[in-house]
Amino acid sequence: MPSTLPPGDPAPPDGVLPAAALDGLGNRPFGVYVHVPFCATRCGYCDFNTYTPGELGSSASPQSWLEGLRRELDLAARVLGSAPPADTVFVGGGTPSLLGADGLGDVLDAVRSAFGLASDAEVTTEANPESTSPAFFSAIREAGYTRVSLGMQSAAPHVLAVLDRRHTPGRAVTAAREAAAAGFAHVNLDLIYGTPGETEDDLRASLDAVLAAGVDHVSAYSLIVEEGTALARRVHRGELPAPDDDVLADRYELVDDTLTAAGLGWYEVSNWASSTAARCRHNLGYWLGGDWWGAGPGAHSHVGGVRWWNVKHPARYAGLLAEGLSPAAGREVLTEAERHEERVLLELRLAEGLPLAALDADGAAEARRAAGDGLLDPGALAAGRCVLTRPGRLLADALVRRLLP
Repeated sequence: MPSTLPPGDPAPPDGVLPAAALDGLGNRPFGVYVHVPFCATRCGYCDFNTYTPGELGSSASPQSWLEGLRRELDLAARVLGSAPPADTVFVGGGTPSLLGADGLGDVLDAVRSAFGLASDAEVTTEANPESTSPAFFSAIREAGYTRVSLGMQSAAPHVLAVLDRRHTPGRAVTAAREAAAAGFAHVNLDLIYGTPGETEDDLRASLDAVLAAGVDHVSAYSLIVEEGTALARRVHRGELPAPDDDVLADRYELVDDTLTAAGLGWYEVSNWASSTAARCRHNLGYWLGGDWWGAGPGAHSHVGGVRWWNVKHPARYAGLLAEGLSPAAGREVLTEAERHEERVLLELRLAEGLPLAALDADGAAEARRAAGDGLLDPGALAAGRCVLTRPGRLLADALVRRLLP
């Protein structure tokens, strides 16, 4: 079933934000995330807020969702007031490509109408390889999209079967080439490693396929068995083994070695790019503490230290907006300590690392010990930055706990 929402305080029905949250708006990166909650089928490992046609019935449709989206973006423009044009737009899901090229064009038109786009805006959509075509890519490129992220996950048929992925193994590579032929300079392929039954040779074959596609960006994530998913139930019943931490570490090193040798350098723990221009600017906005408005059912937003999240069900989402109300289900105003913790957690994951000056005296002393343990680069630390070594990347979350009070 879809993931649960976090606890939080009630959100105001008009969506208004504290004045302090709006201070500096425009001086930080500003992005728009659009959540498309529709999928043709549910993948067994996925706990995202998505719905298949059978789960929705007649209670919601792409059209009612789009009408709600337009209303939410108009609400966002009123709440933010002097918000700058969007630096980045990311349409995720779910399966945005199920909307078709015309639907994705309508989504981008709604963002333009509410905020406008910066002249050099990065505009990304996720896509399932099976719901794309050369005509699809040409049409969304014409509509203004500049970047495509394709869910490949694996080139091995038996691995895709465990994940309940429906696309054929070679389709992701073909789709990536079609996107490039349509004029997309920036194409990402997503991989998942550590799936039960995946061998090292399976992962090597997947990496070979990624490199053959000629993409300039790769995201690779270890499989996480999320509670409440079909995959978790299979693991609990003993039908499949749980991912092994040592195997996951070995797989990560294989991914890093292969991509680095091919000229794609890591810039975030799970992301590799062929150049600075190929990095995902929208995600960098998240990692560097920028502002973003998340529109759509279950979407999360952050502006000036205030975080909020929308109701999950598409029918409820559209209904609230039709009544002139904010779809926010709850929110939290982060304390300075919480904002500092998030900064350490997120910036440390980046190749540029975290300024040593961002840590207190105890944290700085712990950073020096971590360098001695081989988790932080000693040379970077001497220059005033905490930069993860590869062993440090594998233990990043635990290291964050060491660096914080």
